[in-house]
Amino acid sequence: MTDASTASRGIVFVLVSWRMDAPAGIERATAALAAGLAANGHRVAIVTAAQQPPGPALDGVAVEPIDLPISFPCDDQGLRKAIGQAEDKLQAQLREIITRHRADTVVFTDALWGLGRLPGPLPDGVRRVLAVHVPPAPQDAAIALDRADTVIVPSPVVCAEGRPTDAWRVVPNALLYPPSAPPDEERVRRRQFAPVRILSRLGHEKGLVPLLKAAADWTYRLEVRVAHAGFEETAGSQAALLARCRDLADASPNITLLERPLAWRAVPDWLGAASAVIVPSLRETFGLVALEAMSTGVPVISYPVGNLPALKGAFPDARRLEGDPRQGADTLLRAAGDLLADPLAYGRTSQAMYHLVQDYRPDRIADLFLKAVS
Repeated sequence: MTDASTASRGIVFVLVSWRMDAPAGIERATAALAAGLAANGHRVAIVTAAQQPPGPALDGVAVEPIDLPISFPCDDQGLRKAIGQAEDKLQAQLREIITRHRADTVVFTDALWGLGRLPGPLPDGVRRVLAVHVPPAPQDAAIALDRADTVIVPSPVVCAEGRPTDAWRVVPNALLYPPSAPPDEERVRRRQFAPVRILSRLGHEKGLVPLLKAAADWTYRLEVRVAHAGFEETAGSQAALLARCRDLADASPNITLLERPLAWRAVPDWLGAASAVIVPSLRETFGLVALEAMSTGVPVISYPVGNLPALKGAFPDARRLEGDPRQGADTLLRAAGDLLADPLAYGRTSQAMYHLVQDYRPDRIADLFLKAVS
């Protein structure tokens, strides 16, 4: 009998906001899993309503456009309305793509943004998988969860926040690019001279404003790179948050705000050129930016929230990498400063970060995915 993880399969991912190099974790996680499956010899397509930028795409992964009358960025309510108006058309487009790619599995990457709330049946024999990166809103959850053959989540944190059943399976997010550890001399140079960095999309749950307020008089150089995602909480919320971040950065000589988004391929190098990376998120169901920084051997400072403690693991200096959300963002800055001032602890932490990410290579996560959904 042929093993489910080695036989050639056809997998279609659905995420209406997906575009190459989008500054958002679900898009990047979907890309990494799709690329891992394609590299392992499977037929893979991503269905999206977002216009794709010029330039290289993912090797072996087809990108299939669907016609959905929305403009980006879009908020949840606007998307729900558009889906309701185009439901029959969307289902017909999706069935045609499934048939053309000879897909046996469709992954709706979210109850709303991944069209998991569509009630229509799939072609006979096609498995319906719902990827729950964050617990869905009640108005999207019922159909999406009840119709799924399998629900996959990136960490047990999502199970704790949602309504898990026996069909829920943990499939961690994967690294899109392989880990790369710096030599010891580079670690020394980085600790002494490189800036502390933050990489984030514009979302209030990312904790940017409290961190920038706390860093106004910080002695270390802080570089913060932000970008607009294709989705937002309410219309205009990202623009308002960006304006606030600009004001705070302009008022501090040691804070540099960078607004040009990075191509995914450039993310590891940019994070890897930092002395430390701060993830000031108040909620993280996985922590992909943290994982990407760790893959370059950069220490990651964060609050002990969501999946971040599990991702960063337990080792002698692990508690030094945590701030206290009850006492505020000052504790993140203090933890970063204390680590940078201790060369021995810094070296141990850098090595630990790199070794902790080895289980997140895309080929391994692709195999875990196929076992979970078969």
